[in-house]
Amino acid sequence: MLAIRLTPRSAKEGTGGVWRDEKGAAWLQAQVRAVPEKGRANDALIRLLAKRLRIPAKDILLDSGDSSRLKRLRLKGQARNAAAIMKDWIEE
Repeated sequence: MLAIRLTPRSAKEGTGGVWRDEKGAAWLQAQVRAVPEKGRANDALIRLLAKRLRIPAKDILLDSGDSSRLKRLRLKGQARNAAAIMKDWIEE
């Protein structure tokens, strides 16, 4: 399970860094150019993560946060082995 804070309509697409909510929970940050309408930003996020984690987009499912900046994504299959890549992502 990934906890992501998404910024839609960003000037650039990318991932990196950690954002903490008021309870101290850590959310990985991501930015996409897509607008938050009709699921476009969510689709762009899944494509971005798939490329970044080098896994098929079909192995990433939006679990919650369809219309929120704070999203939880579930990784299936081989996608669970992406921990090493994510460590680099957090340190960016």
